[in-house]
Amino acid sequence: MRIAVLVPDPGYEEPWAWAYDIEANALEQGGCAVVPIPWTEFRSTNGFDLVMPLVAWGYHLDYPRWLALLDRAENEHWPMLNPPALLRWNSDKAYLAELADRGVATVPTLAVEACGDADLEEARRRFQSEWLVIKPPVSASATGTYRLGPFDDLPGESRGQPMIVQPLIEEISRTGEFSLMLFDGEYSHAVVKRPKRGDFRVQPHLGGVTRPTAPPPGGVELAQSALACAPAPATYARVDMVPDDDGSLLLMELELIEPSLFLDDAPGGGAAFTKAVLRSARTATA
Repeated sequence: MRIAVLVPDPGYEEPWAWAYDIEANALEQGGCAVVPIPWTEFRSTNGFDLVMPLVAWGYHLDYPRWLALLDRAENEHWPMLNPPALLRWNSDKAYLAELADRGVATVPTLAVEACGDADLEEARRRFQSEWLVIKPPVSASATGTYRLGPFDDLPGESRGQPMIVQPLIEEISRTGEFSLMLFDGEYSHAVVKRPKRGDFRVQPHLGGVTRPTAPPPGGVELAQSALACAPAPATYARVDMVPDDDGSLLLMELELIEPSLFLDDAPGGGAAFTKAVLRSARTATA
């Protein structure tokens, strides 16, 4: 099995080898040959049995190009995991509102086309929260994400832009954000990510700390119910969730494109991940 793993454009500045190396190693331990190729330079599946966007970081910086890649993958029937239709759906965080409409316990989400002051007021009224979090619907690594208090101005870069507006979940600063890894829909392992003091963002480059943990009560069930509402099965998935101020778990995001899967904390070094990929690959290449 020869796998092309899509990685960042050569001009992408954030270090990514730490994520690629552990995932590639898990696949290689399962007998696969793994080749990293920048997602912006991938042209053909010739010579590959499978294409995986596992480290296609930065796709949000050139979103039209990313969508064009997915269109090609779909039109040319690339053997791709996760499948292009699922990747396209997961690329825009507006899917959170769709999941909420389908009954998944989700962080309340308002998707707006051109964010303005009236949208913030509407969100405060709807969510009964003076503190809000805004983020672009297509983003990663907390890019363009802001916490806004009742007297904070809307950042200039966000004004008039499509945005996701949510209430600030205060419990993140105390308990943290849980990430559950599932392969072929089956739970594998979990980590908890906590922000540095005074922040709400859990990403390591912003000072966040990640530790292995048991899944929170009800977490596996929430993750599986969310994945069941996706437009296609996910071979690999990271499901991020947070407890609200009452302790109830809420889905924060489904990460189905290029998530860190924390395989260094997985049983057997990620054997379940590799097994799921090989099982799904047989269907994708049939």
